[in-house]
Amino acid sequence: MVKETARAVEEFLEREIPTGRVLLLNNSGFGAYGNFPEPGVEELTEMIDVNVRAVVELTARLLPLIKRRGGVIVTVASTAAFQPTAYLAAYGATKSFVQHWSLALNEELRGSGVRTLAVCPGPTATAFFQRAGLKEGSVSDSLSMTCDDVVTAMLKAIAAGRSQVVPGWKNKVTTFLVSKLPKPLAARIAALVLAQFRMKKVAR
Repeated sequence: MVKETARAVEEFLEREIPTGRVLLLNNSGFGAYGNFPEPGVEELTEMIDVNVRAVVELTARLLPLIKRRGGVIVTVASTAAFQPTAYLAAYGATKSFVQHWSLALNEELRGSGVRTLAVCPGPTATAFFQRAGLKEGSVSDSLSMTCDDVVTAMLKAIAAGRSQVVPGWKNKVTTFLVSKLPKPLAARIAALVLAQFRMKKVAR
């Protein structure tokens, strides 16, 4: 599926927009809340395929084109990438993977005319939490950013030549603090916070 998609994208660009820099936005992904292995092995492995495998494969297949024309590879990670996330264990691990992968790839591509950007948003006003198995309104609006705010932060980071951006001052403070903690302590704190959502799960 990814191979065919990459070929179709490359053919479209070469036919319809044969010149100019390329922006590849790896934004597909979903989460799953619950005690492992909830909500099921099939859904968890599908999530890993979408959040990790598809990102790596699509980027690899389009990289020769992007190198020829120059551009930026944007990958959407999450604030969940900064600490182990109990009850979202597999999801947080996928986002940690793409965050580190994007930063490492940026160094490999240095001087090639291609850059990467890891975008690490916190709660955002999308259907993410409902898709993850939580009731609508589980996360307070005061903690969420709009999609427009996240996109604006992403575009500013691209213009500034940055390799990573955490949109929103609350998210910046949280990720800075948690990144200074020992991983076991960060995992414990995240577990205490995320455990509060157990009463907001949707029965499946």
